[in-house]
Amino acid sequence: MDLRVRTLLGGDRLRILLMFFHVMVQTVAEQEVENLSGLSTNPEKDIFVVRENGTTCLMAEFAAKFIVPYDVWASNYVDLITEQAEISLTRGAEVKGHCGHNESELEVFWVDHAYTLRMLFVKESHNTSKGPEATWNLNKVHFVYDSSEKTHFKAPVKVNKYIASSHHLSALVTPAGMSYECQAQQTISLASSDPQKTVTMILSAVHIQPFDIISDFVFSEEHKCPVDEQEQLEETLPLILGLILGLVIVITLVIYHIHHKMTANQVQIPRDRSQYKHMG
Repeated sequence: MDLRVRTLLGGDRLRILLMFFHVMVQTVAEQEVENLSGLSTNPEKDIFVVRENGTTCLMAEFAAKFIVPYDVWASNYVDLITEQAEISLTRGAEVKGHCGHNESELEVFWVDHAYTLRMLFVKESHNTSKGPEATWNLNKVHFVYDSSEKTHFKAPVKVNKYIASSHHLSALVTPAGMSYECQAQQTISLASSDPQKTVTMILSAVHIQPFDIISDFVFSEEHKCPVDEQEQLEETLPLILGLILGLVIVITLVIYHIHHKMTANQVQIPRDRSQYKHMG
């Protein structure tokens, strides 16, 4: 009897230890994914970090908005009118994520899971004239929206959960080992499960790196999008032209000053021959 009691106590103790270990694992797993939007000075931008084995493996900063068309009844209750819901990714959203060698994923939920955004990043290797070259890109976007959510949808004809997605995007293409940065707006079209509807995803103030992060919580060198590079060139070109023009003016004035000084020191030969007799 005493042995049975000890065995039961030992089993209870083991179960308690296993439960404690399970809770600890869950707690650690929750700490692996963080929403750091409060650190951003931009109220529309979210900051997400995924960490595995105590190291940052995915970082994403961006503002996101979705333009979602949906049908409502016209005033005659016969015809349909298409309205547009503008859904922004709000701060404080829940986040999940995982990192892999060639695939990483970020998943975000907000407004009580009425909206879900899933972004899949893929790293690929390509053969070029210079040899193998590795890049990463945004390969897939998966957006789930619930038209019963009344903040953005006003009296829709059909109340349902819809999926809008785009596969094999190859967007935000970036050399491996670098982060992608783009302040300009970028639009991505998503095909909706709501028939004949296309959802538009608008990203802005983007800074993302889903692979090869070297320093914890620190982006690697930025690969800027072509639009930002063009805008930067347009901003700096007038300054460069102004500096060149100023330099040309300074050089011209210096040459003129030297020439004037040299000619002033030379003996002036009179043009009137009658003045030759006064010389000597």
